[in-house]
Amino acid sequence: MLLGCLPGLAAVTALGLCAGGVDHAATAARGAGRPPAARPATAHGAVRPAVVPRSAWLDDLARHAQPPPRYDDKVVAVFVHHTDSPNGYACADAPRIIRYLYAGQTGARDWDDIGYNFLVDRCGTIYEGRAGGIDRPVTGAHTQGFNHRTAGIAALGTFTAGVPVPQAMVDAIAALTAWKLGLSGVDPRTHVTLTSSNSRSRYASGTTATLPALAGHRDGYMTSCPGAALTARLPEIRAKAALLQGRQAAGRAEAAARTLTGTP
Repeated sequence: MLLGCLPGLAAVTALGLCAGGVDHAATAARGAGRPPAARPATAHGAVRPAVVPRSAWLDDLARHAQPPPRYDDKVVAVFVHHTDSPNGYACADAPRIIRYLYAGQTGARDWDDIGYNFLVDRCGTIYEGRAGGIDRPVTGAHTQGFNHRTAGIAALGTFTAGVPVPQAMVDAIAALTAWKLGLSGVDPRTHVTLTSSNSRSRYASGTTATLPALAGHRDGYMTSCPGAALTARLPEIRAKAALLQGRQAAGRAEAAARTLTGTP
């Protein structure tokens, strides 16, 4: 059954469908972020974009007690989501919106932390989501069955068919993807193999699935997330991310078709 995500204020109730993260990785609150780093030592590393730390949207009054973070050895795939929240917000309000999402997941749903590793607003500002370290392969709770060796990036808004996706948001997701996958040398245009850890995903637990290195939430879970409009922009995001990694433009079939093994 294809599960959609409810718009507007019903988003908190529907977060289980949108985040789909049942591998509730234990996490801990994190302090201030670090400035952008130099290009990593991998052959196709990319410069880390600016990331606003958790402290910009989470304070001691709103923070829930949580266990220490959990990590994988590396990140070989990125899943893109949308938050099913209103689109007409002022970008200055993004921290409040993220805090609202955090409250829904840690309160109503009793999760240990926000499920997404990163969130991007309509102006292209990137926010740190789940605690554990921007530069580290933190195990998230964003794509049921495929939280290991992956990172979840959530676009703030609802991007169903016909809804414009801000170019600044597209560019920011591409930059973040290029950097995060570049840390492990993964081409954003290729496919990786991942093993499902939960039968409530599209694949039975233990099944090895071949998925795009930059995937939409619906590639791993029965949902319409990240919406038809944002899904349609994923090829552009893959191409931009590859260029930011210093890779040649699409046309080298051997690079685009290369499959990397990402089995946990």
